[in-house]
Amino acid sequence: MLKARDIMTTDVITVQEDMTVEALGRIFIEKRISGAPVLNSQKKIVGIVTENDLVRKNSRLHIPTVVRIFDAFVPLGSTERVEEEIRRISASTVSEICSRTVVTVAPDATLQDISSLMFEKGVHLIPVLDAGHIVGIIGKIDIIRGMFGEAAQQKPG
Repeated sequence: MLKARDIMTTDVITVQEDMTVEALGRIFIEKRISGAPVLNSQKKIVGIVTENDLVRKNSRLHIPTVVRIFDAFVPLGSTERVEEEIRRISASTVSEICSRTVVTVAPDATLQDISSLMFEKGVHLIPVLDAGHIVGIIGKIDIIRGMFGEAAQQKPG
């Protein structure tokens, strides 16, 4: 049975949480990657950032509908969501747009377990950690390669 170590990309491109959003975009374009683990100054993984995060930063702000009752305005919807959207749209660093919830696996995780995690958690990239250090990353294409018997290669993450 295939394991994470058999399908993961070992040449992992990581980004720093204090990196600008513009620099992040340039890395995605130059390296032809769709996402990257985010590291803090101690080189510990603190998040993951993807193309979706960049695209979402450029999206329109959705202002909630309000209803006027007498002299009061009552928002229909979450003001917390609006505040989060404002933060993302005005973000200038990776730490402001990345997801802080990171799903990781160990090198001995099975292909089936990894596929299930991606589907259940709705993630597209899963870092592979060994003793707390990033040793690889698995994307959907790595899963597909594993399913169809292609050998693991050194490819950009």
